Amino acid sequence: MKRRELLVVTAAFGAGSGWADQPKVQSLDGALFWLDRLEKSRTVKTMGEWPVVAVLEHLSQSIEMSMDGFPEPKNVAFQHTTGAAAFAFFNWRGAMSHNLSEPIPGAPALTREGNWRKSSARLRAAVTRFETHPGALMPHFAYGKLSQSEFARAHVMHIANHQDEIIVI
Repeated sequence: MKRRELLVVTAAFGAGSGWADQPKVQSLDGALFWLDRLEKSRTVKTMGEWPVVAVLEHLSQSIEMSMDGFPEPKNVAFQHTTGAAAFAFFNWRGAMSHNLSEPIPGAPALTREGNWRKSSARLRAAVTRFETHPGALMPHFAYGKLSQSEFARAHVMHIANHQDEIIVI
């Protein structure tokens, strides 16, 4: 079944305890509550190209790299123009949309098999570390320099965007 067909079927008949009734992540604390829900679920699946383990690992990488540095940043001119405009648009709209199967440039390869609960624990640790991070943050590979609150917003929108492809049963 194609994603569009699944959305139509879900809208028409309801999803019960599935993904359609899960609230969208609105904060980093909300991301931790979402992880709580995932970890208590019997089944967690993805509708996207990546398995759940890879999605959660990708989200972890993004948060970790905001503190440790992105391996292949876009050039400064891109960050100050196209990248800054993209972040401003997403921030204004209150939602991010991007290719959900595109890795962070230069990031280590994502795990394709294994226990997704380890990736969930890694994401939880990354969020906690970010929330208590005392130092300066590194420029985002595309958006450039962001404040702590802007980066938090970017992370929340990123998690919420990927949340669209996760099915919790």
